[in-house]
Amino acid sequence: MIGSLLAGAGMDINARLGGSIQFFLYDVIKITVLLCFLIFVISYIQSYFPPERSKKKLGRFHGIGANVVSALLGTVTPFCSCSSIPLFIGFTSAGLPLGVTFSFLISSPMVDLGSLVLLMSIFGAKVTVSYVVIGLAIAVIGGMLIERMHMERYVEEFIAQAGNVDIDSPTLTKKDRMQFARKLVAGTFKKVFPCILIGVAIGAFIHNWIPQDLIEAVLGSDNPFGVILATLVGIPMCADIFGTIPVAEALLSKGAQLGTVLAFMMAVTTLSLPSMIMLRKAVKPRLLAVFIAICTVGIIVVGYLFNVFHAMMIL
Repeated sequence: MIGSLLAGAGMDINARLGGSIQFFLYDVIKITVLLCFLIFVISYIQSYFPPERSKKKLGRFHGIGANVVSALLGTVTPFCSCSSIPLFIGFTSAGLPLGVTFSFLISSPMVDLGSLVLLMSIFGAKVTVSYVVIGLAIAVIGGMLIERMHMERYVEEFIAQAGNVDIDSPTLTKKDRMQFARKLVAGTFKKVFPCILIGVAIGAFIHNWIPQDLIEAVLGSDNPFGVILATLVGIPMCADIFGTIPVAEALLSKGAQLGTVLAFMMAVTTLSLPSMIMLRKAVKPRLLAVFIAICTVGIIVVGYLFNVFHAMMIL
């Protein structure tokens, strides 16, 4: 429909400029509609899991079970890494084990249920499910490693000494939950929409202006360091998964390897520079460095595994 409208306006959608405009309009509309719908549904579900109740639920589990539950809880929070950090601080100050809270911090931006429909539309169900499973595995393993390293002394004092406030969750009516969901949709949309515009614009530029040979040379199978490069490039960027997906879509269509593209997405959503600056306010440099190192190594390993599996036609 968008192509027909542009063609009716006299624009050649097969040319670079026309193709870029079509790509931009289509992806902005698609992602925005899905974003608002999915965030509303997920926010409604999330209203049943406020921080106080989540803290009580997580407190019932111990060992790896606590990390798994924390990672799963992170998937129902429709937040970018910057928005997940206040919840991480709240959970940590409430007395939850540090490894458990880090499992939440990793999974929340990396494995977002709201992005599953978009991921499936680009990569298919098998790749999407694999992405979610491996993302959760990184969150669980990362949290367990931090727990085993006994890094509690590297949490900033104002968090470590915060009072353990135990507030009962208020009983919400359906109307209250609807209002909560609408409010969160509006707030998330205002925060995320600029990232969507930037991400789609970059994706449109890559899709229509960057030669395929260049993408294949840098991020294709002929470059053994493509996964590492994509991960390092993704870390300083500021975007959530909704803004990253259009870039990933364009890179994949231009010949970038599947694992390389997924590593880029994971790095952007989990280790963005603004979120690391915020996290530094809560933890000391050594713990921050350990967190970045664990996530970076995990993402790189996952990227190479996806490339191998894709080459073997497993994915």
